[in-house]
Amino acid sequence: MKFSFTKMHGTGNDYVYVDLFRQKLENQAEVARVVSDRHFGIGADGLICIAPSETADCRMIMYNADGSEGAMCGNGIRCVAKYVYDHGIVRKDHMSVETKSGIKQLELTVEDGKAVYVKVNMGEAVLKPSEIPVQAEGEDFIARQIEAGGKTYTVTCVSMGNPHCVVFTEGIDGMDLEKTGPLFENHPLFPDRINTEFVEVLDDHTLKMRVWERGSGETISCGTGTCAATVAAVLNGHCPRGEEIEVRIRGGALYDTYLENGEVLMKGPATEVFQGEIEI
Repeated sequence: MKFSFTKMHGTGNDYVYVDLFRQKLENQAEVARVVSDRHFGIGADGLICIAPSETADCRMIMYNADGSEGAMCGNGIRCVAKYVYDHGIVRKDHMSVETKSGIKQLELTVEDGKAVYVKVNMGEAVLKPSEIPVQAEGEDFIARQIEAGGKTYTVTCVSMGNPHCVVFTEGIDGMDLEKTGPLFENHPLFPDRINTEFVEVLDDHTLKMRVWERGSGETISCGTGTCAATVAAVLNGHCPRGEEIEVRIRGGALYDTYLENGEVLMKGPATEVFQGEIEI
């Protein structure tokens, strides 16, 4: 099977993008595993297919590096918007993208005919444990203690279309995420596994974050993760609500706002790296 692809990234969170407006792609989960391999494939955090939609301007179908299907990717959806704009599929600076976690509204900043920044309304942050999901009672899971690997952590759980566990701590640069990340990802509290953000509060408008993504391991950026970290920072009293928060990740920075109505805005760059053709 031979197909064309485009390699893109949002703050270093890189995916292989396949345009299903112009071609077909079978066995997408298996393709995701093959192309994501950084030694024997193209190399990526996963595969994103850009497809026609009956309810929005286009549809995003996202797979993690292990072939599991994801519900939402904040960095990925910004690149989808850039792709369809730059390649003439949807020439609008306000557009809608269908995802597994609903239709998202996006606003593009265009320079010299190309989309360079994209702001996404990521929708309402979900706090109820049963909807994240977390195996716990109550209306939220804010600043609760859990045990992982023999240590006790204080965590806040949020869904941004996919589940997140936010841990506020210090010294994140020295953390061994290869050891710690799987303890959270596979914790019995999280029936669908979970993405975990380890966050340092630098000041009331600036966070620093590392992320362990379910199915992919540590990545240098995660858009829904910075949104979850922003929500958790507001709920724990670290940052103000309704104001833009800079979240520094290893791939750069994203700028998120937790609105009074519960929705989260995320702004960041989208970059096309190269185009190619592969046969697998």
